[in-house]
Amino acid sequence: MVALSQGNIFQGELSVSQLFFLRPVPGLAKYRTPIKNYYQCGSATHPGGGITGAPGKLAAMEILKDMK
Repeated sequence: MVALSQGNIFQGELSVSQLFFLRPVPGLAKYRTPIKNYYQCGSATHPGGGITGAPGKLAAMEILKDMK
């Protein structure tokens, strides 16, 4: 067991400054990264970790858009 404390299952606070187009940080929303064909799809992305599977589905939809 790893003795980690005060972690956050949402990979960031669900505060106004970290929601919607600001998640995980301004400029890295919409699941894309500065590295071509490298996407984010974890709890740190919109809509957060509280909605199971949604970040992955939304990232997959953006990947499909980019493939067209």
